[in-house]
This record gives sequence, structure tokens and C-alpha cells, in this order.
Amino acid sequence: MTTGQAETRRRNQVEELCAAAVRALTGDPALHFRARRLHRGREPLPLHAPHLRHAADDDLLSVRGIADGMALRLTSSDAALHRSLCPRDPAERGIFELLEQFRVESLPPADLPGMRRNLRLRHLRWSLEFHRSGLTETARGLLLYTVAQICRSRITGEPVVEETEDLIEATRFALAPSLGHDLAGLRRHRTDQKAFAEHALAIARTTGGLLAGTEQNAEDEGDPTDPRFSLVIDFDASHGEQIPTATAGTSRTLGESGAAYRVFTTAYDRERRASDLVRPALLAELRERLDRRVARQGVGPGRLARDLKAVLAEPARDGWDGGQEEGQLDGRTLAQLISSPTERRIFRTERIEPVADTLVTFLIDCSGSMTAHAEPVAALADLFARSIELAGATCEVLGFTTGAWNGGGPGREWRRAGRPRHPGRLNERLHLVFKDAETPWRRARPDLAALLKADLFREGIDGEAVAWACGRMRARTEARRILLVLSDGSPMDGATSLANDPHYLDEHLRETVLREENSVEISGIGVGLDLSPFYRRSRVLDTSVTSGYAPFRDVLELLSRR
Repeated sequence: MTTGQAETRRRNQVEELCAAAVRALTGDPALHFRARRLHRGREPLPLHAPHLRHAADDDLLSVRGIADGMALRLTSSDAALHRSLCPRDPAERGIFELLEQFRVESLPPADLPGMRRNLRLRHLRWSLEFHRSGLTETARGLLLYTVAQICRSRITGEPVVEETEDLIEATRFALAPSLGHDLAGLRRHRTDQKAFAEHALAIARTTGGLLAGTEQNAEDEGDPTDPRFSLVIDFDASHGEQIPTATAGTSRTLGESGAAYRVFTTAYDRERRASDLVRPALLAELRERLDRRVARQGVGPGRLARDLKAVLAEPARDGWDGGQEEGQLDGRTLAQLISSPTERRIFRTERIEPVADTLVTFLIDCSGSMTAHAEPVAALADLFARSIELAGATCEVLGFTTGAWNGGGPGREWRRAGRPRHPGRLNERLHLVFKDAETPWRRARPDLAALLKADLFREGIDGEAVAWACGRMRARTEARRILLVLSDGSPMDGATSLANDPHYLDEHLRETVLREENSVEISGIGVGLDLSPFYRRSRVLDTSVTSGYAPFRDVLELLSRR
């Protein structure tokens, strides 16, 4: 068994154990974890607090703390009452949600001391991660962190986190006059949700006002939309429209056999330049169509290139500037110093320039369902390829599909062989190169239009495509490698799923991403779909937005996160 397989199965086992605990505590048999998120049936349940977010590297005790916190929220909080009292302001709503979660976490049954310990350990882990991420170095981050610490301490009767006690002391002292009365009310009314909410709302309004007062220092402290702030203020609403989540399950075939992912035959696999599969006349027509779509988008490559350079470039030495009045003595000017003792421009300083030594690869799912999104995805890839080049970085645009439907040549060979059990991947893999790293955008411009050729889109074997793209990236010399996978669904190849099981390709994709993340930064961009079951870093792309900068800003956020 590979390391990736072992890690995936360990994570699945942890989730199954914690789901069983939640069902036992709530009496609800429909509850289960899927993709690190608690679901009731097919519907994901809202995340009411930042410390309830489940990361891939969480251990059993940490996930048990999350599960216990969610179970208490389901059993000890009136959801309808809470919604009726919830403030509309996002920052105030976030604080109010957090305080209600702290309230229910103070109410574990007396005969379950392990639950209280799990909740404490989970809160401690989240607090230390938040602090060590650097967020407490900003005024807003420190304010939010301090409010969270003192409120939980007062509600539960537990001490604040010892490591950060000195850090929050000054802010804690400053907040005492405005929050003191309501803090006492939180503890006094923790068993009465409605009475508790009065004090929680007062604290949320006060904290929201203080947060608004820090806006004038936003430029000094960083972008308030920095995705790291989602640790505190980006809570899922408990009502409203839900973004669908990709379906991902555990492979019965891989689990029962203990074997690794298999490929029945590679004899039919191909790697092709996409433009070689399109007639030149048609390619020219498709390029004109893509140009019209890019123009409607209204995004200037220059602006996008500046934003890309800001997130991709890092300082690098780039020679020396001579003739300076301070710095290091320039040996070449010693003769000048002797001949002109009053001359002061005899020093040199090292020149530091921002350099984007980065390779960004777009790996595009060319399965049949993606044909509906071909135009917006092609426009996004085209604009990014051009702008990344202007920013001084390198870009590849790749795609993956199959060479046939229903198994193609491998499927026919498998049937002639008597349909042996568990044949593994059972189709013709087709990997497409729309733009390679060596080709500048101007020369690759016609080839990118092949993304609009609908009959190239068949089925998708995502795991092998991710491994292929990462292999190409490792062969390059760039210091930083970023892979962005654009897809609108789970891996799907009909022949493979029928001959093995429906989740055979799902598990291989998760294992591949886990393994390749050691050398490549991998993110998923879901086209109208949440890809978090497969990618730890992900964003949902709304292709209905036909103009404006918003979709590009989402991708920039992914690129900015290490």
C-alpha cells in the first residue's frame, strides 16, 4: 500500500469513527462526514465557528473535538430562534455565531468528561494555529482573537490559552469597560439561549464597531479580504442557497483488495498538441470566437499582470548600482578616491528586483459536461496565460480527456480477455497540450482556441492527469510550481466505474493530490461546484459572470496562498 493510500484510509477511518460518535450523541442516523464536512443525508450542515473547520492533517482527538462541538450545537441550540436573532452585518453575525457555539460547548453532559476534554483540545489547537499564522500581528486579528479568548474563558470557566495570555492582556484590559457587564451575563445565562443572546448581541455590536474603526488602517495591515481572515469572519450561513459539492467516496475495490491503482493497458494512451486535432480553418474561426469572448470580459492583461506579479514575484539579487554615496566600498573607484579625495560617490549598493520565478499550470477537465463552460474557461485561461507571461512568470495550459467513449480499445481487449475482475482504469487516456511552457502566448494563441472544439470533450481520468501535469512541472527549473485544476465534477469514466466500482477514480485522485503536494502547490477551481473533497485549497468559479474582474480575483487568491 502506498503512503497516499494509507493516509487516505486513515483519514476516512477517523471520519467514520467521529460520525458514529455524532450519531450516538444526537440520535440522528442520517448524519455522516463527507469530504471533512458533516452532512445530513446529501445536505452539508453549516459551519458555525472557525474552529469547526476540519483540515486534512487533523488527528483523531482534534476531529473528535469538532464532532462533539457539532453534536452539541445540534442538541443544545434552537436553530430557528438563533436565526431570528442573528444580526445582518457579516462581522457581527460572525461574532454572534461564535458565542452561541461557545455556549453549547459549555454544556456537555456531566457523565461525558472526555467530551469537555476534546472540546478544549480542539479550541487550543485552533487558537495556536491562528496565532502562529501571524494574524495576531494586525489590530483586527488581535481584537478578534482576544474577544474569542475572553468570551470562551468566561462562558466555559476555562483559562485562556497560556501561550498568548501576555499578548492579549493589553487588549483585554481595554475591552473590560465596554464588555464587562455582558461578559458576566454570558456566564450567568448560558443555559438560557434567549437571555444569553441579548448579551451576545451586545458584544457582537461592540466588537463590530471596533472592527469598523480599524478600517482606516487597512492599507498598513493588509487586505481585509485576505483569505486567512476566513478563520474568523467567513462563516457558512445556516440558510440560503448552497453551492453543490463534488461527490467523493471510498473505493470498495481498492479497500478490499489492498492493491494499488491499476491500468489495464497503456497501449492506446496518447499525448497530443490540441491544435493537431483541429482543422486550421476551424481553429481560426474558434480563435475569432474566443477573441470576442475575451473582449466582452473587459479585463485588461496589464492590470492582471500587475496583480500577478504582486502575488508571484519575490525579491532577488540583480547586480549592483555603482556611484552611490553610501553602501559597500566599490574597489573600482579607489583610483578615483586618490585623485579626487573629496569625491563621495565611491560606494555601491546591491540591486534587489522582484522576480517571478514561478510556473503556473492550468489543467483543464475536458469531459463532456465541461462543453457548457468551454467559453468562459477558455477566456480565463487565455487571459491568464498572456498576463502571467507579462508578469515574468511561465505558464502552461493542459487538458485531459479520453480517446473514446465506453472504454475504447482497452475495453474491447478486456472483454476479449473474459472480463477479469478489477481490471483498473479501462479507457484510452488522452492528454492535451494547449500551450507548453516554452511557447510564448503570441505563438500559442491559435492553439488555445482548441478549447472550444466540443468533440474533444469525452470523459475524465483526473488522477492520472494531475500526476502527468506535476511530472511536467518537476522537469522544469522554476523555484515555485503551482497547478490549478479546473473541473466541474468528480472523475468519471463509465467503463472503469462499471468494471471496478463507482469511486475507484475518486480515491485515486485524492491519493495523487496528497502525494504530489509534496513538490507542487495544487488547487482546485470548481466550475459551479465545490471541489474541496479532492483539493485542500479550492475555489468555486461562477461562469455565469460574463464580464468583470471577480473570477480572476478568486484565482489570484489561490495563487497568493502558500
